[in-house]
Amino acid sequence: MTNSPRVSLDLTHVIYDASSDTSFMLALLTLSPILLMPAYAVLAVQTRELTIINMWAGQFLSEGFNLVLKHVIKAERPAEDTKLHLNGYGFPSSHSQYMGYFGTFLICHMYFRHRFASTGYPLLDHFFRCFVYFGLVAWAGVVAYSRLHLLYHTPHQVIWGLGIGISLGIVHYVVTELLPHRQPLSVFGRARTAILSHPVVTWMQVRDGWAIWADGGREVEWKRWKAMYNERRTRISQKRSS
Repeated sequence: MTNSPRVSLDLTHVIYDASSDTSFMLALLTLSPILLMPAYAVLAVQTRELTIINMWAGQFLSEGFNLVLKHVIKAERPAEDTKLHLNGYGFPSSHSQYMGYFGTFLICHMYFRHRFASTGYPLLDHFFRCFVYFGLVAWAGVVAYSRLHLLYHTPHQVIWGLGIGISLGIVHYVVTELLPHRQPLSVFGRARTAILSHPVVTWMQVRDGWAIWADGGREVEWKRWKAMYNERRTRISQKRSS
C-alpha cells in the first residue's frame, strides 16, 4: 500500500443535509444523469433504433464538450463547496447540461416526428403530449435546482449548463435527425442513408423506425405480437379440447 492521498469518486457520491427530506429527494434526483446512461445502453441494444443511438452519441459529445469547457475555464465551485471536499471545476454544471440536452432532444423528437397512439379525442391527445413536455422540462429543472440546493454549483454555473445543453440538443437534433428527414437528398440526408446502408450497421440490424412509422413502429410490432399471441392461445385451446 502506498501513502498516496485517497479521494472520493464523485460520480455517485452525493452529500446532502441528513435532516431534510427535500435534500434527500434532491440527492436521489441529482443522480438522474448517471442512471440514464445504462437506460440508453439497454434501449440501444434492445431496439437497434438509429435515433436512440444517435441521441446517446450526442449525449457523449455533450459530456466531452463540458469536460473541455471545465478545464479551459477552470472556474471554481461555490465557496461552501470547499467544506464538502469535492473534486473538479464547476463551470458549466455537467448535470444541468446533461439534462438540458436530454430533455431538449426528446422534446424536439416528439414535437417534429414522434406521434403517440391516439385516444380518439384530439383534446386529450394534446393534453397528454403537453403533459409529457412538462414532465421533461420539470425533470431537467429539478435536477438543475438540485445542484444549487446541494451546494455543488452557483446559479451562474447551473444556468449556463442548462443553456449549453439546450443549445446542443437543438443543434444535434436538427442536423442529425430533422434535416435528414425533411431533406433526404441533402448532405445530411445522404450521410444518414450511408450510415444505414453500411455493412456493419446492416449486420447489427440497426434501423430507422421513424422513417417508416410515426410512432417508430411500436403499434405495428404490438399488433403483430397480439395476432401471434392470439393464434398461439387458439392452438393451445384446440389441443385441450381434442
